[in-house]
Amino acid sequence: MVERFFRDLTVNRLRRGIFKSLDELHQAIDAYLAAHNRSPKPFIWTAKASDIFAKVQRARSSQNNT
Repeated sequence: MVERFFRDLTVNRLRRGIFKSLDELHQAIDAYLAAHNRSPKPFIWTAKASDIFAKVQRARSSQNNT
């Protein structure tokens, strides 16, 4: 979920922005966080733990076979 948040920050605010100083970049990030926190949405986990563990096990098997 953290990776998704930073992806959204990058795509929605930073990627085509022009920041002439570190202070401008900092202000842009603060503004994004303030807007994001005005209407927070809880993260709802939809995957079953058994499905996640099976996926991890398949990945480990794949790495061991190479």
